[in-house]
Amino acid sequence: MCLYRTNRADLVKIVKDGVPAHFVEVLTERMAMPKDKFYRTIGLIRPTVDRKVRAEKTLNQDESERLIGIARLVGQAQSMVQESGGSQDFDTAKWVSAWLDRPLPALGGKRPSEYMDTAIGRSMVADVLGQQQSSAYG
Repeated sequence: MCLYRTNRADLVKIVKDGVPAHFVEVLTERMAMPKDKFYRTIGLIRPTVDRKVRAEKTLNQDESERLIGIARLVGQAQSMVQESGGSQDFDTAKWVSAWLDRPLPALGGKRPSEYMDTAIGRSMVADVLGQQQSSAYG
């Protein structure tokens, strides 16, 4: 996903402008994650977001930041796959979806999904993912 390589100033503008709500559906489909689980993972209120999707509205700043956070995580994983010479057939978005549910020693045995609903947690999860590339954690 291109959001991973987007500079921070541009990301701030995207968040302030609001991400189109339908992007939630695009991302849940790419990740093959049930909507209820996706919403719970990043801390979105489903009726509110679903209403915005139907009305073709944008998400508010908090909702946009949460959505961009998980999209950037998918982009980070995709970048790691490409850098390691991984297969073009590898479905990174689905892999991230499954990885979020795995208890990790680097998180004290907790699942990354337990941290995705806060900005600090998303940063921690991104750091752990990056450390896995260097085999610092399993």
